[in-house]
Amino acid sequence: MLTKLRLLAALFTTVVVCALAMTVSASASNSMLLGLFDDGVTLDPATNSFPLLSSLHVQVVRMTLSWGGPGGVGNKRPADPADPSDPAYDWARYDQALERANDAGIQLLLTIVGTPAWANGGKSPQHPPTSADDLRAFSYAAAQRYSGTFLDTASGRVLPRVGLWLAWNEPNNPVFLQPQFARYRGTWKMAAPAAYARICNAVYSGIHDAGGPEQVACGATAPRGSNNPSGPRPSIAPLAFLRSAKQHGLRTFDAWADHPYYGSPADTPATRNVGGGAIELGNIDKLISTVTHLYGKKPIWITEYGYQTDPPDTFFGVSWTKQAAYLRQAYAIARANPRIDLFTWFLLKDSSSLDGWQSGLITADGRKKPSFEAFAGLGAESL
Repeated sequence: MLTKLRLLAALFTTVVVCALAMTVSASASNSMLLGLFDDGVTLDPATNSFPLLSSLHVQVVRMTLSWGGPGGVGNKRPADPADPSDPAYDWARYDQALERANDAGIQLLLTIVGTPAWANGGKSPQHPPTSADDLRAFSYAAAQRYSGTFLDTASGRVLPRVGLWLAWNEPNNPVFLQPQFARYRGTWKMAAPAAYARICNAVYSGIHDAGGPEQVACGATAPRGSNNPSGPRPSIAPLAFLRSAKQHGLRTFDAWADHPYYGSPADTPATRNVGGGAIELGNIDKLISTVTHLYGKKPIWITEYGYQTDPPDTFFGVSWTKQAAYLRQAYAIARANPRIDLFTWFLLKDSSSLDGWQSGLITADGRKKPSFEAFAGLGAESL
């Protein structure tokens, strides 16, 4: 029986690799992929949201694969961190989400983020690992498990393949990577870019060492930063972060990811004069130019974008009608740019808390906004 399953796995892998190669080739010809990111619904084991996402013609779902922290796969130290079958690992909810996505014909983009306490000296998940080798081994294990050839002995099934990966989330934002700055000989220096260079290199090498035509993006940078180490939220502007990461040894990646959110409800997707070193969609050419100068003509992935709505956000939201119009405009801007291969909207459903993010296509109580039909129409266009 096991021999038969292995043969089936090998056949399945050949088909998937060919399909993925066709997808990558299509993407390179500016057939931009349309994605959506909402862990709150896609990782909920009680609700299968993937049929709804399929009806929206979502091609890629971005999902957080937590190494450590809440829901982390690797919160317990494994005996063999490169072995996806190590009993310390807990992949259950990710396996389920991946199989649901596969059944709906949707690709996953997995974001590896968060350090387990055993790997960073007992600190919070926002702190980088003490040794990049631990993260490299975990990345290898994740890519092996989701290679399209891995037989899950518990279910007797070969798990589907993931071909799109992302190293961390918003590393220029202290919510996700700390510290952003450190004092060296009495002077504040940027610390996060050097830490992130090691993170990106580890994830990239770990996943590619597993073999196959995976694409690994780095960056996922927040749109703005204070560049102020002593301010209330010390963070680093995206271009300054990118340049510093290069200086500290960030070697390469398959794509650079960015989150070019608006900075004011008065900003449209085409607004260019944003100031402060910010990167929004209207001036994303500055980011593309910098990536080209440092690394060549790498693809650009927009792995988060969205406009909040009023109601319910009376401070930072736009009207429901404007949200739908801005979604169409943003998609058109991205698709017209031959360097942008992926455009990802955040969220599917508004947060139930007014303090949360409210850029959903659906309200917290399930009502569809005009942007729902707008997204579905764009998805149909992209097929």
